[in-house]
Amino acid sequence: MAERSRGPADVVEAHWQSLRLSWQWRHAVHQIRTPGRPYPGIVPLLEAAAAQPRLRRLYPFTSHFALLFSSSTSYPWIVHGGSIEPLRNGRFKVRQRSPFAVIGEVETAEEAVTLLLELLPAGPEPVITASAEEHV
Repeated sequence: MAERSRGPADVVEAHWQSLRLSWQWRHAVHQIRTPGRPYPGIVPLLEAAAAQPRLRRLYPFTSHFALLFSSSTSYPWIVHGGSIEPLRNGRFKVRQRSPFAVIGEVETAEEAVTLLLELLPAGPEPVITASAEEHV
């Protein structure tokens, strides 16, 4: 991966693009294999999150359809804010990370992103870090 040699910011940008493309592909395959069956709104969620500069600086990753944001580009993740889970009914559930709690369930990806932005700490933006292996 050439972006790893350029630094963590390039890794973050490349991963945003990769994540969006891979979920778009999975959604398209789902529509072909099971037309008419609901699919969680991960694609519009990624698009809404990518439009927010504070989130765009963080490394996005998904786990069981939930979208999370880290200031580390590899495991162990340093999660900021919380997570957003697209539900099969078209809604979005926002959870804070610590203490773990459901903040709310909203209609749109944009509303979910707004809730998550409120969970980010005030003050300086987190510094993006890379793991020790990435510096070798």
